[in-house]
Parts: sequence; C-alpha cells; structure tokens
Amino acid sequence: MPIAAGTRTTTDRAATAVERATAALTRLRHGRLLHPAGRSFTGEVVVWGRSGPPTGVLLIDRPGRYAATVRLSKGVPTPGSWPDVLGLAVRLHRDPERPYDLLVSSSAAAPVLRHLPLPRRRFAGTYSSIMSFRAGRRRLFLAALADPDSADPDSADPDSADPGRNLDEVTASARADGPSLILAVASAVGPWRPFGQVRVGTPLDARADAALAFDPIGNLPPGLRAAGPIAWLREHTYRASRRARGAEVQSGGSEAVTV
Repeated sequence: MPIAAGTRTTTDRAATAVERATAALTRLRHGRLLHPAGRSFTGEVVVWGRSGPPTGVLLIDRPGRYAATVRLSKGVPTPGSWPDVLGLAVRLHRDPERPYDLLVSSSAAAPVLRHLPLPRRRFAGTYSSIMSFRAGRRRLFLAALADPDSADPDSADPDSADPGRNLDEVTASARADGPSLILAVASAVGPWRPFGQVRVGTPLDARADAALAFDPIGNLPPGLRAAGPIAWLREHTYRASRRARGAEVQSGGSEAVTV
C-alpha cells in the first residue's frame, strides 16, 4: 500500500508539472500550444461499417452519417511549406450528446512506423493516431488515408488528390470541392482496413478556428480507450492548453464553440 500511494503521488506531481508548463507556454503563445496554425472546415463523416470481424467499437462497426468539423494544421508550426508534423482533427457532432473527437498526425503507413510522427511538406499521405487504443483486449490504431476516388480523373498525377503544400492551398482545395479522406483501422501489425470517409466542406472563419478545441481523450467513442504514455501526455497537455486559453466545456460535451 505505501508503494502504491507513493506511485500515485509521483504521477500526480508529474501531471501537475506538465499542466503548469503547458499552461505557461499557451499563455506565452496567446493561443494553442499544440498545432496552433491551422484551418477549420465544416464537413461530413460517412461510416460504412466493417465487413470483417467487428472491433467492438460501434462507431467503426456500424454504418452512420455525422455532421462534422474538420481541422488541418501544422504542429510547430514551421514557415510556409517547410516540413512539419501535420495534423488532422475530426469532430463528429451528435447534439445534444457529446461529440466524438478523432485526432491523427502525419506518419508512415507501415506497422513498425505508424506510432511515430513523420514531418512532411504536403498535406497528402497517411495520418495515424500515433497513440494506440484498447478495444476490449485488442490494440488498435486509427488512420486517415488519401481517397484515390477523389483524385482528378483527368490527371495522371497521384498527387491530384493532395489537399496542398500549405494551409492556403488546403483552403483553396476545400473551396474547389477538394479531396476527401478515408478513415481506417488497424491492429498493431495488420493492414489498414477502411471503415468510412471524411468529406471536407466550407472553410470556417479565423475566429471559429481559434475558438475550436478538441479533447482526444475524453471525447472518444464508447468501446475505445486511449492507452499508453502518449495518451497520458495528451490528456494533460490538451486539458491545460484548453484551460489556459479559456476553452470551456459546453453542454453536450462540446468544447468551446459548436460549429
């Protein structure tokens, strides 16, 4: 018992230190600490469901359609189209119930690399949850992949499904009915298996983008649980950053504004 109590105290102290540092840096930046430069859009998520064995997560296994908010962002951010860890956040609205927030970052597709962030110049490519999830006894990763069906049919260039090299090009692509993204799930070593599609809609204004906040731990769909040290770090950094910039929880579980 004394050892357990000491472990909890150490963990609590570490969490407090992380949250204080995050809050201080957020106030210094006058905005988001993580992925401060981004563009937000209306959107729609269509879930086809899984044709294979069920994962036990209804959002993945059961067909559905959701209004969504989509945000593409740069992590540091680096200038212009310099390499950066790029981010994609998707909020599935379920008013009046709390939303589901799915966050993925630029990564490699291979199983041995899907848990590592990968800086990129372009917003095309694989986005992985980086952290793993638990669904019962299963360990799962989520991803957003380029949708080959959204490529320009008159172009032989596979990058015609590319949202762009920078945030301005991403916005222009959305206004021009740009590429959609495929949602996929995989085990730690298995292939990506598609289960849905994200369609990017109308750009939101800068004020709506600044007010939007995501909770990648508290707003997960039932049956999916974040696991591991990255989940612990995300929980405390995102919470402290939201508090420091005044993004309060609203009714139905939505953070800041419901857009």
